[in-house]
This record gives sequence, structure tokens and C-alpha cells, in this order.
Amino acid sequence: MNAEMIAALRELEREKGIAFDTILQGLEEAMAAAYKSAWKTEHPDADDDFVGFRAEIDPETGEMRMFQQQLEEVEAEDGETLVMKVLSEEEVTVTDDFKGRIGAQTAKQVIFQKLRDAEREMTYEEFAGREGDIVTGIVQQSERRYTLLDLGKVEALVPQAEQVPSEPYRSGERLKAYITEVRRGAKGPQIVVSRTHPGLLKKLFELEVPEIADGVVEIKAVAREPGHRSKIAVWSNEPAVDPVGACVGPKGSRVRNVVTELRGEKIDVVPWSENPSEFVANALQPAKVREVRVDPDTQTAQVIVPDYQLSLAIGKEGQNARLAARLTGWRIDIKSETQATAVPEAPAGA
Repeated sequence: MNAEMIAALRELEREKGIAFDTILQGLEEAMAAAYKSAWKTEHPDADDDFVGFRAEIDPETGEMRMFQQQLEEVEAEDGETLVMKVLSEEEVTVTDDFKGRIGAQTAKQVIFQKLRDAEREMTYEEFAGREGDIVTGIVQQSERRYTLLDLGKVEALVPQAEQVPSEPYRSGERLKAYITEVRRGAKGPQIVVSRTHPGLLKKLFELEVPEIADGVVEIKAVAREPGHRSKIAVWSNEPAVDPVGACVGPKGSRVRNVVTELRGEKIDVVPWSENPSEFVANALQPAKVREVRVDPDTQTAQVIVPDYQLSLAIGKEGQNARLAARLTGWRIDIKSETQATAVPEAPAGA
């Protein structure tokens, strides 16, 4: 180490944003470890568990001093574990060969490692707190258990549970996904994304509909069965703006773009209402509803529809009714007009 190396580290701090003290500390730890390794080679019979070394590098001149430590094992403050305590230390002479050859090699390794660590930390900071956002990546690898998306600086993982079974993910194609988790990993930030999350549908509409981005139209609720069908309930803060029309777009262009991104998933856009009966009726669209009777105590809605609308209201395998219930938060019982007016048969013997 010398003054030129110190100057180079200062320049690295300015250009890459890596703290000088962090690099210096890393160098001191690496030099101490390298010196101990050399010492062990020269003293093969010594009990090196109780011998330590500490390097000290002058932050102005780059001059290095090395100290040999005598260690002992003591009980930690928790009374359950053992730690090494320094009993004494004395300065040892370090050869010029070690300072030059080993020093340069060690400095290079430490600097490269710190640069990698800094880049990983910067990438993590870029994505930290972005849970709930959507990202666009290129499918890099697709397995049955997971799919990898290349986001440029980092990869994102789409676990099997967050994949839509009916969607094929082909290598090289662009794909939007919803960030569910960002965490630190040994090799850099780990970003977990989803194609099934209801938030993906909401974010896609935010991208397509300027009125949502401006806060004029709000998405109040989302219910989704990924790959098949979804419902969103929307509300306008301005009476002059039709929230459903804004989301559907001219000739259906806006909702069509969302459907295309979701590979053909059908989407019902319905008006939200603070009136539970009205909201439940809206949620069952495209079916026509005659009457809704709500019971707030049981959070149940009794819905009556024309006979010819019954199958449409319930939907294939109950899908329409199921999505409407999720969208509104109400348990929904649907009956046709004939069923609703039918007189129950009297019990036998009554």
C-alpha cells in the first residue's frame, strides 16, 4: 500500500460512491487474513485458533502495520456462547515482498468485491420499496417450477404459484409482472413477481387509462381468476366522467390492451356503488338483475333475476357469481323469478 493507492481509493469513492472507510476496512481485514495464512504456513504446529492478526492502514500515507494477537475463549454476555477475546497484541515486522506482492493482489480482490457489493446494493435500493409496482422483463428461462425474467440489471423470479397455467412463457418474449417481494440475497437482490396477483390487473389499467393516473377515476375493487375472467369495480370523482367508459376506452381499445397483455383473460368493468344492493347488481353484469335484498347482519344478498338470465348470472361453473361475491364482499344467493315466487310444498301430514 502507498499514497498512490490511497489516492486511487479516494477517486473510486467519488466515481462509484463506495465509502473510502468501507474499502479501507475491507483491505485491513483481507491483509490480516492473508498474513495469518502465511504465518500458518511457517508455523504448521502452532495452535492458530488462539492467534489472531490485525492490520492497520494509514488513511493518508497507505503505510501498513501488522499486529499479532494472543486470544482466549471467554463466555459471552448471554452466558450461552463462547467468543474470542484479545489478551494482548504486539506489532510484527512485515516484509516488503508481502506488502508489495500480496498487498497489490489483496487490494485488487477487495476492490473488485466491494464494487460488486456496491452494485448489488444500488440495484437493491433501486427496487426496494417497489412491491406493488409492475415491471417489464424478457423471458430468459422457463421451467415448470419457475420462470426467470431479465430486467436488465437483475433477474426476477416468477414462482410456479404465481404463474397462470394457461399462459405459455416463451424465451425472448416481453412480459409484464407484478412485484410481490424484494429481498437481499447472497448474489444480489432477489425480486419475486407475479402474473396472477389482482394488483397486476389494477396496475395495467392504471397504465392504460389516463383518468386513473390523474385520480379522476378510481379502481375500488378487483376480483380475478387468472387466465379466465376478472371483474373490476370503478368509480368517478367527477360526475361528468363515466368511469366504465373511461376504462373501456374508444371502441374498447383500452380494455382490449389489458386483455391482450393477460393473454385473452376476459374482463368485466362495472360501476362501483356505496349502495350494497346496487353494487351487487352491477357486479353480476352482464346478467340483468330484477331485485337485490341484502341482510347486513349475515352479509348476504338475495338476488332475483329473470328466468332466462339465471344461467348467465351464475356463470359457467358458478364463475360469474363467485367473482361478484369476491368483488363486493357479500355472499350472493341467486334465484330466478320462478324460484323466488314458488310456494314451498307443505310437509306430508300437515
